[in-house]
Amino acid sequence: MSIVRQESLFSIEVLYELEPTQRYDEVFSSINIAPMVNVVAKKSRFGRPVSLNYPAMIQALVIRIVERISEIKLLVKRLKWDLQFKWDCGFLISDSVPSESAFSRMISKIKESNVLQSINTQILTDAIDEGCISDTNIAIDAGHFEARDQASSNKEEREQKSVPKKRGRKPKIEQEQWLKEQQELQDSLPIFEKKIEDQLEVPYNELRDQMPIAPKWGVKKNSEGKNAYWFGYKGHFAVDTKNQFILHSMMSSGNLHDGKAITPLLKGIEETLPKLDWTYAIMDAGYDYKPIYEQINNMNDYSIIAYNKKNESEPIGFDSHFAPTCVREHSYRYDSFDKKYKTLKFTRPKECADCPLAHDTLCQKVYKIKVETDLRRYSAPARGSLAWKERYKERSSVERVIGYLKEFFQLNNVRYRTGERAKVQFDLTTMVYNGMKLASARLNHNAVNSQTVA
Repeated sequence: MSIVRQESLFSIEVLYELEPTQRYDEVFSSINIAPMVNVVAKKSRFGRPVSLNYPAMIQALVIRIVERISEIKLLVKRLKWDLQFKWDCGFLISDSVPSESAFSRMISKIKESNVLQSINTQILTDAIDEGCISDTNIAIDAGHFEARDQASSNKEEREQKSVPKKRGRKPKIEQEQWLKEQQELQDSLPIFEKKIEDQLEVPYNELRDQMPIAPKWGVKKNSEGKNAYWFGYKGHFAVDTKNQFILHSMMSSGNLHDGKAITPLLKGIEETLPKLDWTYAIMDAGYDYKPIYEQINNMNDYSIIAYNKKNESEPIGFDSHFAPTCVREHSYRYDSFDKKYKTLKFTRPKECADCPLAHDTLCQKVYKIKVETDLRRYSAPARGSLAWKERYKERSSVERVIGYLKEFFQLNNVRYRTGERAKVQFDLTTMVYNGMKLASARLNHNAVNSQTVA
């Protein structure tokens, strides 16, 4: 039996073929750490003089992820006994090695700002300008990772007793008062505890700042159909399906519904990467919610999302992919899509060629359906078509990226307590990943050019 080896989407092996010094030079040529240095540097000339080499400490944090060093403790230990590694990180031989507490204090300064997201945005902007990101498809998915914090027992939540309901119908006066109280309660909820459609009119900055990041219990179905629980966080990723750059990412509590992170992700791409011209957003059936389709449609793009029946009956006169059917229940074939009028065109099925009802008034040759008739059921290309299936296959790229982040970039090894500090590691991980992708793309481009010249 022959073994078919799948082509790897992980194209940074070229970096690991270099010597460590050259590898780090290539990585830091795509990652500008100057904004981070400005955040952690001393702002006043008064007070105790700074004895720490902050640029080297920041480079050491990045190299820790590149070299897959699991703990800050091991990083400090290697800086002490490996002089070449210490030199490669940017320290002078005469510099004292920072302690774990020094790294912890620096991370506390970083978590107060959005500098990691700014650097990541600059990396993506450079990749777009250099032509490294040119695909029109975006795959979106979420992955979970456990927290370092001790899991809460939720004892207080269990002790809170629900308000007993009064049996029977409420009088008219009480009903009106109750409805008013329920509306006030709904309006007072945080934006991520409301429905997904309530996010459509909220600006991106507000959604980003209100994203819950405290570790919580999460649950999902495993491959055996049983509930799997974890205490920690979720990472939500929007990935370029061709080159696997992480276009935008957000960390949330483990109990946040995946669908509630889509609007912030899409608005974040539009806000931070205005040069990016994407067309299709590809997701699985867990994101099959009408507000998500509306958000994508408002951005003049198209959705490729697997349909979730949700106990809905099959419509009469249409097949399971919502294509019209003839009198004998043969499905019409998807023909084309008119971008100007956003209309899907379906032509008569091939079974109608020999049908005695072909010339009857009950069967028509062409059906045209506007996508906006029902955004969930109709997309471009049409559901069930070969073009739709081929695009949906590209969704696997985001799953592989999440797997690479967990296995090779320490995403599944959070070493900090509290959500704010865990978010620093999350943002640092995605920043280093994109930086290495850009560095490897530049190396591959230079190698191709050198071969062409030769």
